[in-house]
Amino acid sequence: MQHKEGYVSTTLDHGIATIEFFHPSGNSLPASILTDLAKTINDIGIDERVKVIVLRSAGEKVFCSGASFDELIAINNEVEGTKFFSGFAHVINAMRKCHKFIIVRVQGKAVGGGVGIIAAADYAIACDAAAVKLSELAVGIGPFVVGPVVEKKVGNSAFTQLAIDATEWRSAEWGKRNRLFAEVYATTLEMDDAVARLADKLAHSNPEAMAELKKIFWKGTEDWDKLLIDRAAISGKLVLSDFTRNAINNFKKKN
Repeated sequence: MQHKEGYVSTTLDHGIATIEFFHPSGNSLPASILTDLAKTINDIGIDERVKVIVLRSAGEKVFCSGASFDELIAINNEVEGTKFFSGFAHVINAMRKCHKFIIVRVQGKAVGGGVGIIAAADYAIACDAAAVKLSELAVGIGPFVVGPVVEKKVGNSAFTQLAIDATEWRSAEWGKRNRLFAEVYATTLEMDDAVARLADKLAHSNPEAMAELKKIFWKGTEDWDKLLIDRAAISGKLVLSDFTRNAINNFKKKN
């Protein structure tokens, strides 16, 4: 799915579906990319040709820089705000409800919603460059939508660290130590070899067994269809505050 800026693409090879997203602004996630990403995951999740999914972004240095600041600053009311942040909710819910295991490949830094996508992976493989941070509080919002999935993955203590100390990067090693990443490699080549090995192994595993395992892995999240939309409404309200608008504008000026 091609956009004026950015895309979501899919390839299928021997049961392995690779979903790639891209945006020129650091692989940020405007509403159009979020919508297509959720739809693509939902569609592939019911494709019987697909045995396993690899989710990745294009480029080398940044996995995902989170929400589009241009779209954040353009939000004019709570309805628009809730709708925008619901895009992240739909992607996370698509990932958790997908019948296929999702391996996320993390080649670089991840911020905010990007960390949420990593946490929603069934298995995340990264390289040393994959530092993470939840920057939302620094711009007056808070990681409300991604909070449940990040906390589920790393635990309350590590989530609290990320949410409160919102301007500090946490290393890939920190991510592995706190279970955000299953594996971390020194180079992109080693990371890609690991992704390929695991994807091939899963492509030859029993699809029914994997689907049943996934239900177990995500047990207790059955209320997230509503919970994450409720959380989106909180962010949608806060993004209208003078504090948040000033913080976003100041950030854009620095960058």
